[in-house]
Amino acid sequence: MKRNSHRRLDYAKEQARRIEAGRWFARGLSQAQVARRLRVSRQSASRWFHLWEANGGVGLRGAGRTGRRCRLSDKDLCRLEALLTEGPQAQGYETNLWTLQRIAQVMERHLGVRYHPGHVWKLLGQLGWSCQRPEGRARERDGACVRRWLKRRWPDIKKKRGTPAHS
Repeated sequence: MKRNSHRRLDYAKEQARRIEAGRWFARGLSQAQVARRLRVSRQSASRWFHLWEANGGVGLRGAGRTGRRCRLSDKDLCRLEALLTEGPQAQGYETNLWTLQRIAQVMERHLGVRYHPGHVWKLLGQLGWSCQRPEGRARERDGACVRRWLKRRWPDIKKKRGTPAHS
């Protein structure tokens, strides 16, 4: 897993950004200009414009927080991020690969909070972490040796098109 440079804004900051868009619309800026200034997609600016046009600033406030609240405090999330940064081997796992199952186990063991592995994904996104696939090659791999093998040996092994498998 690797950290993203972009973190999702919390609800209050998102609402403030929508309200700021409303102020720009009131000053006569176009949807495209607002999208550029607030660094959002044109689709978002368009959606906000129509809400603002129909309901004014009240329409941009939003309905409030939806869904169940996170069972981890901000302190717990910081602790989880520190545990993840240490790596899986520091938590007793053989390989240096985080899985959702492993992270759920670490959360239960260190934070006392049980999450289904499928829901751990949402917390990782909140922390700015994303899925990364490990490289499919050994660190000890000798590139020159591989190129030599591909050039000399592989053509002899590779089946030719239209040639029967056994003659």
